[in-house]
Amino acid sequence: QVHLVESGGAAVKAGGSLRLSCASSNRTFSIYAMGWFRQAPGEERNMVAAISVYGDRTYYVDDVKGRFTISRDNTKNTLYLRMNSLKPEDTAVYYCAAGAGYSRRKYDYEWWGQGTQVTVSS
Repeated sequence: QVHLVESGGAAVKAGGSLRLSCASSNRTFSIYAMGWFRQAPGEERNMVAAISVYGDRTYYVDDVKGRFTISRDNTKNTLYLRMNSLKPEDTAVYYCAAGAGYSRRKYDYEWWGQGTQVTVSS
């Protein structure tokens, strides 16, 4: 069981920046691949970015490449998502998730946080 808690969501204007955090109380955090996902109202939950156990591999969906950066600090059991140049279409609930292996598929992630709201106004 992996317990994940997201934070850092807020309402910002287009062009602004946010850093989301995902903290785990589990010491086993460092053995899991991690991902950030987002879900806008009426839409499916989709991957935003993924990171391998040691952070040596990362993946971004095209919509966020060059604007978002995923990172992790295994000494602090924390995952991050730095979001720059935010756009109104980035508005969604953002979730972090943990999985046994580095994957781009949401179905490969077993444990999920409760989500944090990001709202970007024009």
